[in-house]
Amino acid sequence: MKLPELKIGNKTAKIPIVQGGMAIRLSTARLAAAVANEGGIGLIAASGMTHDELRYEIKLARSLTNGVIGINIMVAASDFAGIVKTAIDAGIDLIVAGAGFSRDIFGLGKESGTPIVPIVSSVKLAKISEKLGAAAVVVEGKEAGGHLGTDTSVRELIEPIRAAVKFPVIAAGGVLSGKDIAAMIKMGANGVQMGSRFAASEESNAAPGLKEYYLKSKPEDVVVIHSPVGLPGRAVRTPFSKLVMEGPVPPKVCDKCLKACKHNFCIVRALTRAQQGDLETGLVFTGEYMPQIKEILPVKEIIARLIKEVEAEPD
Repeated sequence: MKLPELKIGNKTAKIPIVQGGMAIRLSTARLAAAVANEGGIGLIAASGMTHDELRYEIKLARSLTNGVIGINIMVAASDFAGIVKTAIDAGIDLIVAGAGFSRDIFGLGKESGTPIVPIVSSVKLAKISEKLGAAAVVVEGKEAGGHLGTDTSVRELIEPIRAAVKFPVIAAGGVLSGKDIAAMIKMGANGVQMGSRFAASEESNAAPGLKEYYLKSKPEDVVVIHSPVGLPGRAVRTPFSKLVMEGPVPPKVCDKCLKACKHNFCIVRALTRAQQGDLETGLVFTGEYMPQIKEILPVKEIIARLIKEVEAEPD
């Protein structure tokens, strides 16, 4: 099977692979550019970044690649609109928005000509997105890491959503291999979004200790917690996530980073601690199948292997 191109708005990726925007600061310019250089779409995780930091990361990514670069941003973030406007002003190619749904973002995209790609988990939201002017949707199933909008597998969501809309549909959640990619495309997806495989890459901005933690994880270590965002979140069991599952761990200092916060713990600070290698008090978001990954590889090798695996699949 040969991989098709992925066209989103006026941008075309040579291979239909979107690297998931993993916050806080796992997906920065170096990772996004590496994926874009191999023909995919690289995403900078903008949640938790200041405007100046985001501008710097976009500028750095531009210096490292001529490929397609986007951002991923949580709709739940209190500075959601500001981050989106900053990214557009910095010339970002597209915006992926999850952890909530925003109608306002489509006006910003239309005004600037920037493709808007919501993350959805239902036919209803996919159809609303198309009506409001989205360029595509990421359809995320229960297998995904981080915030979850459904308890349904992506393999059950793709076909009905593909039948309901005309724009590109990108499958996300549990996509690790070329065989997975081929299966999603055969179901009707135009492309896939992959987070876990790129979290465990050389170019990922995760601390070395966090990457090793990924490799040591076992299926029974993958748990679901209740996020202050108001959604369930898939994570690896750590001393901190165990505490969160047992009861609230109220933050001593509130940065007011979310529009509405449950205050059961501070998610931005917990994710930041993990990214920096603190696995005692950090929160490690992960996809359901992270335990299947057994080695840290450069992006170039990851994508070369994926393409080879896809090509081994029958049409």
